Amino acid sequence: MTVSTETFDLRRRVFGDVIEFYAPGLKRWETSEWRPANPRRFLPVSVTGTACALQCDHCQANVLKGMISARAADDLYHLARRLWDEGTDGLLISGGSTRSGGVPLARHLAAIARIKRELPMRVVVHSGVVAPEIAEGLAEAGVDGVMLDIIGADETIRDVYHLDLTTADFERSLACLADQGLRIIPHIVIGLHYGRFLGEWTALEMIARHPVSTLILVVLMPLVGTPMAGIDPPPADEVVDFFALARSTMPDTKINLGCGRPMGSMKQELDRGAIDVGLNGIAYPADGAIAYARERGLQPRLYEFCCSLTWAGEGYREVTIR
Repeated sequence: MTVSTETFDLRRRVFGDVIEFYAPGLKRWETSEWRPANPRRFLPVSVTGTACALQCDHCQANVLKGMISARAADDLYHLARRLWDEGTDGLLISGGSTRSGGVPLARHLAAIARIKRELPMRVVVHSGVVAPEIAEGLAEAGVDGVMLDIIGADETIRDVYHLDLTTADFERSLACLADQGLRIIPHIVIGLHYGRFLGEWTALEMIARHPVSTLILVVLMPLVGTPMAGIDPPPADEVVDFFALARSTMPDTKINLGCGRPMGSMKQELDRGAIDVGLNGIAYPADGAIAYARERGLQPRLYEFCCSLTWAGEGYREVTIR
């Protein structure tokens, strides 16, 4: 029996035959299999605009350029209210990082609490490294979940993120969020250290020690205009092997292939691999991935929200597949 068969059978025993596909409004996207009906249903908001103090080598704030800007605390609730009126029922609240490694969320906590209190919206926050008081504030605000990248190599934290922190600081963030009973949605960026594996296994071990809601795996996307623009991502077969390791390491946890991964033929290979080794879901599936899942005996469900919201399917209308 191959590793992929073992882990595929494992996920079917634990989770059944359903596989979930996601298409939030983080970017323009459609395939021959799926055209989202409401691309504005789930949107990203940056509380720092396009500003980021770290300028990490893999991103340099490029990701923030596609987000809606909400720099003033008083504006965040009113922005959410306007978006709700326009058909948005979920938000990712994110932003650039401070020099301490966290998104500056403290001055926005009251607005987030008001959004959760007055609007029927799902709100997921990208926190970065968190202190106990921020974790407590997020819990009091009633956020639906907290995302953060977990890095398992001090060299990557220093050389790519330009932070004077260690892996212990990232694990302490997981512990702070767990202490507050928050839904934790950690991300591992595979190939983050200039396209090669370094610390991904340690990051997985760190995450497995905590009660996380969903693990999101993404793959380095070399972006134009960054120091990694000419870097090759790690080979697809090695990435899929890591998918399988994650599945076997965390058999009872939902694991999704997230938004970030290379395009073209590599995306198709990664998506098929994710299905073969038993991941639970895929964001922005490659053309043909939904049909391939059916061929493997799985039952696709399609949702127009973030793949971090794996518990929210009962509260949303499922999308009809073409």
